[in-house]
Amino acid sequence: MPTSTDVAAFDRRYERLRKSIDAKATAAYRRRKPVSLYEPAVYAMKGGGKRVRPVVTLLAAEAVGGRAEDATDAAIALEALHNFTLVHDDIMDNSAMRRGVPTVHKKYDVATAVLVGDAMLAVSYEFMLRVEGERGARAARAFNRGLVEVCEGQGLDKEFETRDDVTLREYIGMIGKKTAALLEACCRVGAIIGGGTDGEVEALADYGVNLGLAFQIQDDYLDLFGDEKFGKPIGGDLREGKKTYLLLSALKRAAGSDKKRLERIAHKGGAAKKDIPAIRKLYESLGVPEDAGRAVRRYTNKALASLDALSREDGRENFAQLANRLLDRNA
Repeated sequence: MPTSTDVAAFDRRYERLRKSIDAKATAAYRRRKPVSLYEPAVYAMKGGGKRVRPVVTLLAAEAVGGRAEDATDAAIALEALHNFTLVHDDIMDNSAMRRGVPTVHKKYDVATAVLVGDAMLAVSYEFMLRVEGERGARAARAFNRGLVEVCEGQGLDKEFETRDDVTLREYIGMIGKKTAALLEACCRVGAIIGGGTDGEVEALADYGVNLGLAFQIQDDYLDLFGDEKFGKPIGGDLREGKKTYLLLSALKRAAGSDKKRLERIAHKGGAAKKDIPAIRKLYESLGVPEDAGRAVRRYTNKALASLDALSREDGRENFAQLANRLLDRNA
């Protein structure tokens, strides 16, 4: 069991890396022209967040004996890539708020937001291609594979909106691409740049996939059972009729009128705000929160088991602490 000292030391290390990347990731768009394009890009980047993906990239380089600073350009590239997906996702989902502030297409307009996302993607490759040599080439291939899988995952997510027969297994496959693939890419890219062995690279990639799955299922759970989120009300996924882990688990377990009610939510565009408390109680009666909790623990344990392949104790400890940090949240 990690001690409070271990946790505090990791938190300090995480914050140092986060602050460093925070400044550099935003600076990547400053002093570029035209201002009409890059000012909205700076706005998108200043939305904050935990900067999980670039910090993971830096920690992965360290975990295999490399230097975090050698992976800085790649970390900035991966954060730019992540924010590109957010800007475009918000357009596709017609989301009005992100992290408590208006989304780019709401603050500016849709055309600007589309172009901002495109520019972020281009800048992400600009930084990724600064990593030279064979490691740079391998890292770039892993980066590109992550992008392709994220796009495939988003495509599946949109496809699921019009399908009435989505299974839990298919859902796991979708979030394995849309959510987990980018975390996998961060781990893989960082480990490659850090000079990890093939076994270490694959171990950290497996960690990223499984932690990404656990993170998304927990996110689904917190949407209904967590604390009120600033900018996102409790039950937002249900109101939109999103096919989340919770809704698909409930559909699998329900019968009779309860099942028909859930099918209407999934197939007819969502639930009314006033119905959220009753649906929450229905989920509880079906054991859905417990099912989601078991899934989160299962994928978390798989992620932690992957760390056994790392030879450095500090690397194993940092990534164990990272899992605790990401999953110990209420919103």
